[in-house]
Amino acid sequence: MNPNERSMKMRLAAHKSWASTPDRSARTQKARLASHHTRFLEQARKQHPDATDVQITAIADSLRKAHYTELALRSAQARRLKKDQAPTPLRIRATRKAPGSDTEQTDSAA
Repeated sequence: MNPNERSMKMRLAAHKSWASTPDRSARTQKARLASHHTRFLEQARKQHPDATDVQITAIADSLRKAHYTELALRSAQARRLKKDQAPTPLRIRATRKAPGSDTEQTDSAA
């Protein structure tokens, strides 16, 4: 089986699997919680070992918000730097004929 056929076969299986899933959110909930939420809970418990479960949850929520805000800030900074480093557009030169003449003149347009 060549790579294209393999990819199509895997894509087909994924579509069939999702088509038979009535509650997509429930299907992915464990993975979502394990990937991010657990990390922030562990970090909160490490920073505040004597805190209650309610406090740990609030701290973890703040850590999560801080994390994603930092990512947004870095993304904005990277976009600004990329924009600032982009080459300036070339000036378009238009040619036109002088009134009453067969000679062309070059104008610089911004």
